[in-house]
Amino acid sequence: MLTVTLLHIQDLAYGGAGVGRAEDGVAVFVDDACPGDTVRVEVTADHGRYRTARVVDVIEPSPHRVKPPCPYFGECGGCHWQHVDYGFQLLAKRTIVSEAFARIGHAEASVAPTIASPSEYGYRNKIELSVADTPTGPALGFTARDRATVLPVDRCLLLPRAASRAPKALSGALRFLAGRADVPVARVGLRVAVDGQVEVDVWTAPGPFPRQLAARVLADAVGATTVTRVLFKGPLKARRVTSVEVLTGPGAWRERLGSHRYLVSAPSFFQSNTAGAVALRDEALRTLEPRAGDVVLDLYAGVGTFTLPLVGSAGSVIAVESSRFALADLRRNLAAARLAAEIVPGDAGRALQDVDSVDLAVVDPPRAGLDDRVLLELGRLGPRCIAYVSCDPATLARDAGRLAEHGYRPTRVTPVDLFPQTYHVETVAAFQR
Repeated sequence: MLTVTLLHIQDLAYGGAGVGRAEDGVAVFVDDACPGDTVRVEVTADHGRYRTARVVDVIEPSPHRVKPPCPYFGECGGCHWQHVDYGFQLLAKRTIVSEAFARIGHAEASVAPTIASPSEYGYRNKIELSVADTPTGPALGFTARDRATVLPVDRCLLLPRAASRAPKALSGALRFLAGRADVPVARVGLRVAVDGQVEVDVWTAPGPFPRQLAARVLADAVGATTVTRVLFKGPLKARRVTSVEVLTGPGAWRERLGSHRYLVSAPSFFQSNTAGAVALRDEALRTLEPRAGDVVLDLYAGVGTFTLPLVGSAGSVIAVESSRFALADLRRNLAAARLAAEIVPGDAGRALQDVDSVDLAVVDPPRAGLDDRVLLELGRLGPRCIAYVSCDPATLARDAGRLAEHGYRPTRVTPVDLFPQTYHVETVAAFQR
């Protein structure tokens, strides 16, 4: 039986919920609650060691509570913290990182204040829209809070203002196409550069597709400079890309980070907050402090976010990357900048077996963190400093404990907020022997 109780919200948790303590001391996680709130909640599930609940009404609002500007807040699964003032979001992210190191990594780490995003809204250079079937035809939107449905949206406040209504325009274009041809679109990606350059990427399974019509309609809808079709096999979440077809334009997106320009193909990863990525990159370079003769390992190099600036400040750079799309982008970006690095393609753990020695390393792994083979090879190579760039505090803290087994300790940990209004946070951690 569901119970209603009064609760004082004390913290924000990784995952988005506010956290309070019931009378028996059990933690209660409450969506859309703000630290400092006194709320009446309905307990929706009891998991033994913790409970989940929803807000019935706010008895006394927190001084940190603000009115969410997005009409989809509470339904959309993208933003969880629009109701919390931005200054407190930054404090919460620092606390989340600090607690992860203590609880999961069992490591003492001094966590610096969170570096703020230059923009609280309008900061995203990329969104990915899922397709929903509606009575009027296909519509584009985001995964809803229930994680089981797609919420159609007309706009997104995280996009730059000039592109914020692109979801509505692209939905209209998709409905127009569906009325004239079979358009098996599973996802639509949108990228918007600082200079306004727009790319649209439609994700489909292999098969017939109205290429010329789709190129014209999608480009006209949002003023895209290029439109591509990304072909994949298997589950969409697995992102098993087989090929990319250029429907119109150059077939890639360009963005600038400081003095360096990057070409990014549709399947390649690039940080979604351009201005924030500059801060992230600069923090990683400050952490490493490369010297003129140093050999620097750039592990999970991607399109060269760290590779290009490292080439200019170190003796040599070894860039390791497994994605064939990112490798092609990396080579083109180095060539365009007239820079040279040793590129090692392939799985990180196996590729490192062919590396003899390095002075420094920057690692930017996927959310799952470093696997055992990579940790073993890093221990063998013994760089004097490792700059670990992480998008998940839990796996970063776990790997901090594993790096300790190879003689490394965290000496500088800095959260960098690339994702305002959400619980996500990037972190740059320095590990030294």
